[in-house]
Amino acid sequence: MVPLPPDILALALVVLALLLLLAAALGDIACRRIPNRIASLVALVGLLRQGLSGGAVLGVALLLAGLVFLGAALLWLRGALGGGDVKLLAAAALLVPPALVPTQLLAVALAGGALALFHLGLRPLLRAPSPGGLPRGRLRRALRREARRIRKGAPLPYGVAIALGTAIILIRPEA
Repeated sequence: MVPLPPDILALALVVLALLLLLAAALGDIACRRIPNRIASLVALVGLLRQGLSGGAVLGVALLLAGLVFLGAALLWLRGALGGGDVKLLAAAALLVPPALVPTQLLAVALAGGALALFHLGLRPLLRAPSPGGLPRGRLRRALRREARRIRKGAPLPYGVAIALGTAIILIRPEA
């Protein structure tokens, strides 16, 4: 078996990371849950990406991910984040080079602000359920459930912001 060239392997890991982040975001929208296995796989992909950069970078990345976890856990204690968000954010910190973690956190915060504005903008438009025009099956149920959450001012699916902010950093050439 011929080993993959490092650039193809790095690209494959980025694509896998983006797919996992999409799965986390969709799960958070649908159920307001981010499964532990998705956060664990994101962390594993991040560790593999860091391993391609060398051993010294891996130690710094683990330290930063630990600090992100502690900071996010403090937000969880105050009710600002869910437990799945804490785990996903720490795992996502492993996906980017250590020097880009502050930029990633800023991108996540900005994506969270945009998500909040989007939800606030939708709230007046979703006063009453409108069953017509919605797709059938699971998607319909998910959309109706999300519309009900938005109308009630339920917590945001912050996994969406984590996924979007991290994706923006991952697709940049510097990452």
